[in-house]
Amino acid sequence: MIFARVSPNSARMAESSSLPRALAAFEHLRAMGARRRALFAAVVLLMVALGIGAAVLPGIYERSLKADGAIRIDLPPPPLVEVPRVRDLPPETARVINAKLDFVADGVAPARPFVFGGDAASFSRAVDCLAAAAWYESGDDAKGQRAVIQVVLNRARNPAFPRTVCGVVFQGSERITGCQFSFTCDGSLARTPSPEAWQRARALGAAALAGAVDPTVGHATHYHADYVVPYWASSLDKIAQVDLHIFYRWQGYWGRPGAFAKGTETVEPLIVKLSYRSLAHFPADGIPPEELLAGSEPADWMPGAATPVPPPQLVVGVTQKALRKAVVRGRSETDDRFFIEVDAATFPGSYATAAVALCRGKPTCQVFGWRDAQRMGTALPLTETAAQALSFYFEHRNGSDRALWNCAQIPRANQAQCLPATPAGLGTLVG
Repeated sequence: MIFARVSPNSARMAESSSLPRALAAFEHLRAMGARRRALFAAVVLLMVALGIGAAVLPGIYERSLKADGAIRIDLPPPPLVEVPRVRDLPPETARVINAKLDFVADGVAPARPFVFGGDAASFSRAVDCLAAAAWYESGDDAKGQRAVIQVVLNRARNPAFPRTVCGVVFQGSERITGCQFSFTCDGSLARTPSPEAWQRARALGAAALAGAVDPTVGHATHYHADYVVPYWASSLDKIAQVDLHIFYRWQGYWGRPGAFAKGTETVEPLIVKLSYRSLAHFPADGIPPEELLAGSEPADWMPGAATPVPPPQLVVGVTQKALRKAVVRGRSETDDRFFIEVDAATFPGSYATAAVALCRGKPTCQVFGWRDAQRMGTALPLTETAAQALSFYFEHRNGSDRALWNCAQIPRANQAQCLPATPAGLGTLVG
């Protein structure tokens, strides 16, 4: 619902070509006085100019004028977001059909700069969600990535979509079909961008959250590759094409700039599917969810991470693939304490995954991890050198888990996940 105050002079905002669309509505004004007639005419013409559409006009004259001159205008509900489906056509036929659909003639107005209101942790999550959308949808192409990122931010500000960046990107991803961005549910996440490509995509996402705008796609909320024809394509305004992607906006009011004024949430959700690539999306307690332990190999998620193959005798009785990320160098006689070498090039969250795998089924368990194999320990108490070089610690006691990192080596947004900075503090922790 919108409240607006207009004057008769506002009629000048309407294009002369829009006048015929409003003439029928004027028939309802004959019984009104001159002042109300002029006021109503201004409202109608303003709505036509904004693209609200004829469907809204018939009921306006029935609304009462407020004492202060304001008029209540009921907007149509936001359009339904359909499950993406495409017609069964060969690519060459799809391209012909897409080419026959004309671009709209009124140009593409750039969107307003996006203003992110969340804290640093939510900002990092939003950046990684944008980077994932950009890279998986457009590859390592900056022009295409900027266009995809703009669509995500447009959706976040439109009432028809979720109110967070990550919510928009992963909308429907819990289903095999029905996800709004196909890469989130079709297995594409098993592909791995290079570290350099991932950082380039993150940089574009961060810039967009800080106000950078891609003017080429305006207020587009939909797009598709030119070799497919979605069922919804002909019902939207075709506004731009960037390489192989064609971009669309909703027709009428919900595709106009005024429809993109919705506020967004300040807290971005954790996305489990990004946990192996993003520290920001790793659980706050440092413990990977069960679905990750039973799911994809961490090497599928971490850009550029090699997959060292540990000696066979070290994985007897341990089936979790996470152990392929860590090499066990020592263990206690009771098999409830492990000393492991971890790979500095591997996503630090996989250290916790390996630790959970080692400790599974044990009432109590400790795991110590070092990136520097030359300084690691193999028994307690740790030497001062081993204690200072310790990269990671995990313990399972009394049914609860705790994971800590050496924050001098591995910065953490949550300082509660940092190991004590002194050997004495560490000794109190692990003794």
